[in-house]
Amino acid sequence: MTTYDHNNIFAKILRGELPCSKVYENEHVFAFLDIMPRSPGHTLVIPKAPARNILDITEEDFVHVARASRIIARAAMVAFKADGMTLQQFSEPASGQVVYHLHVHVMPRYEGVALLPPASCKEEAKVLEDHAAKLIAALKGL
Repeated sequence: MTTYDHNNIFAKILRGELPCSKVYENEHVFAFLDIMPRSPGHTLVIPKAPARNILDITEEDFVHVARASRIIARAAMVAFKADGMTLQQFSEPASGQVVYHLHVHVMPRYEGVALLPPASCKEEAKVLEDHAAKLIAALKGL
């Protein structure tokens, strides 16, 4: 397994070097909308700790990611009137991981509607802004 790359895109987002549509943050985790969502409200939850994936994150840091993923999932169910929720985490290239900072995908789902293929369409900034506002409002209601 390769070591953690401190210049990966999510590390740059955490340092404020790249923009994102932030929806949630605490001292341990950061959550923002995926710019190529597979469903409306597709959110990425990442640890603030430098971890390549589930194979090298500490148990304590992963618990914070799991807890935040649950919070985001519950809010997204309300914000996007979803029928269900898919959470995914990929570790290493064979699994499909392409950004080497641990992240959990939280994706609202709807009966009879398939997820878009990964990285198939970059969402417009205004749509992401609207989705972030919906999710933030739902988080305040929890």
